[in-house]
Amino acid sequence: MHQLRKNALNILLFLLWLGMGLSVSTARAEHVPGGGREAIAYTIKLDFKSHLDANLPEQDVFIEREPGSGEVYRVTTADQDPSAPLFKAARPVPHNPFDTAAIGPHPKGEPFGYTLGEWLRHSGTGTYTCANGEGRLEMTFSGLIKYGVYTIWHTFTAMPVTTPFSGYLDIPLGARDGSTSVFVADANGEAAVSQRFEPCLQLTTNWTTSLLAINYHSNGRTYAGRPGMFGYNAHVPLFLLLPSGDDYDGV
Repeated sequence: MHQLRKNALNILLFLLWLGMGLSVSTARAEHVPGGGREAIAYTIKLDFKSHLDANLPEQDVFIEREPGSGEVYRVTTADQDPSAPLFKAARPVPHNPFDTAAIGPHPKGEPFGYTLGEWLRHSGTGTYTCANGEGRLEMTFSGLIKYGVYTIWHTFTAMPVTTPFSGYLDIPLGARDGSTSVFVADANGEAAVSQRFEPCLQLTTNWTTSLLAINYHSNGRTYAGRPGMFGYNAHVPLFLLLPSGDDYDGV
């Protein structure tokens, strides 16, 4: 009975998450006819969100609920103190936004160096265009960690999510060695990112959810085709769900 209730909760969380993603992505999509199957073109307006915006726990930053306990928890919508100091986990913590047990506790790691309010300042918007088999992303970000090193990822997970959660497939944007996915924030915590690549991004299907995410590298290092160790030296502040490819002819 406990497992059934847990599965039902996980499905409900997924539906809330999926609904949020569709509202911020599909509803803002524009279909631009390209004059034939080989000239198909469309543009999608992008609005990145935090996990908290999606009513999910922040996955890669943690708070200490009991000082001196040596334990930390993922930030949830119930954590309202913007001045709360953030921590890393003492070891990598796999992403699992749909299981409440994954909130914590986890062994406490190093201080993150920023507060919850500072972390939640991350924001990003942009456009994604697919035309003649070429994808183009134009994005602007603000509220970033000053001079912080970030990477962009095209990520997939099963839809609906598996029980237990089987995780994500994280692919660096562009070159598979990760070399074209890196960007660095300026002194104002801002960045403008422009990318072209072939083929176009795979959108959401009946079997898989397609996402874009940015990943902050707290040690200043990137790891080629790997995102790093989540919760330990890799931290995702923003993501979005890409709409269904069924919305676009020939996708």
